[in-house]
Amino acid sequence: PQCGAWDSLTELARVIGKQAVARGPHPAPAIGAAAVPRPLAELPLDASRRLTSGLAELDRVLGGGFVPGSVLLVGGDPGIGKSTLLLQAAQAMAGAGPEPVLYVSGEESPGQVRLRAERLGALAPSLYFLAATELAPVLAAVEQLAPRLVILDSVQTVGDTELETAPGSVSQVRHVTQVLSRAAKERGFPLVLIGHVTKEGQIAGPRLLEHMVDAVFYFEGEEAGLGRILRAVKNRFGPTHEIALFEMTGQGLLPVSDPAGFLGGRHLKGEVGSAVTVTFSGTRPLAVEVQTLVSAPRYGTAARVVQGVDPRRVSLLVAVLERSAGLELGGSDLFVSVAGGLRLDDPATDAALLLALASGFLGQPLPDATLALGEVGLRGNLRAGSHLDERCHEALRLGFERVLVAGTATPGKDLPAGAITAATDVPALIAACGLAPGRRRGAAGR
Repeated sequence: PQCGAWDSLTELARVIGKQAVARGPHPAPAIGAAAVPRPLAELPLDASRRLTSGLAELDRVLGGGFVPGSVLLVGGDPGIGKSTLLLQAAQAMAGAGPEPVLYVSGEESPGQVRLRAERLGALAPSLYFLAATELAPVLAAVEQLAPRLVILDSVQTVGDTELETAPGSVSQVRHVTQVLSRAAKERGFPLVLIGHVTKEGQIAGPRLLEHMVDAVFYFEGEEAGLGRILRAVKNRFGPTHEIALFEMTGQGLLPVSDPAGFLGGRHLKGEVGSAVTVTFSGTRPLAVEVQTLVSAPRYGTAARVVQGVDPRRVSLLVAVLERSAGLELGGSDLFVSVAGGLRLDDPATDAALLLALASGFLGQPLPDATLALGEVGLRGNLRAGSHLDERCHEALRLGFERVLVAGTATPGKDLPAGAITAATDVPALIAACGLAPGRRRGAAGR
């Protein structure tokens, strides 16, 4: 078959009658008491306490910790560190109290998990491990232990023997998630499901799976690098698009103590093709460096290699530079990268990316201790982004002396006089940085 994807064949059994609908032995009735409509104002407030994971960065992306009864889905490339991160969280929670924590694996043997646990120091007496690929033993362990946290690694490896399909199939993944979610909400323990991802980076299985859970997180990082980013794309109990920063070490994943340094945001010295901006991720501002390299095409057709930014966004800014500033970048090879492996989707970082492209093309560095904020319009105009005051305060805290913003922006009165420079359009922005098209340096040009 030409499906274009691995592990996509599913064995189908010929079943007669109504049994062709794979419901399994564990139907999903309503949770708790019989459903009775009540006035919304009379419903009790959910004052559930959060359970700290023991990892500050993980608690941040969760919105303050695990919510009892919540169901979380964590996806990521193989070997990125999903199991390591959650085993560390399981150890921290198990070491914080006598209540048991259950870690279920359908991929690794007890010996393999024990070796990794010893390396991480995850040997708390109340941390329990179960190797299982069937649903029944998992439910029995939950019944026996009454755990405060359950981690399933992974949801694609566990199946119900009463279903005709193999583990990992659409019906099995949906059914296992449904049954375990019901158990989590009835008993009040957080459930974390680890999911495989496809070659396109999406969590394998039915798209419905992401709608069945309360929160979805992606664990990202470059294969050759040590940095790891846990990103929230859905969270019913906290902010979406929040990120947690980790670094892979011999002792496991450690939180990044200096996010600005990790992302190049402390780069005060102006360099050719480099610019710093502040992006807003969830609830916190993050200073990040954008790097570009502009060179003459070697093979006739101009190449564009982009990491961390939407390539269409780069093409848009190149077109704006050509039309508004007269910089003919279209025929040059363009290489764009975001420091630390961060992915920039924030429109307010347009100004920094545009200045980095202009600087790389002209071969002229930006002024020292200068940072740019703002969204670039198709007409070459600049618009202010959200959370402007928080971004400016973060820039000044890191030692930047000058912040370039859109002319329509209204920064707070508590910002130091002279620290904010307004520019109404792209030519004014380039001029504010002292970049002169007539003084282009050949070393960095074509």
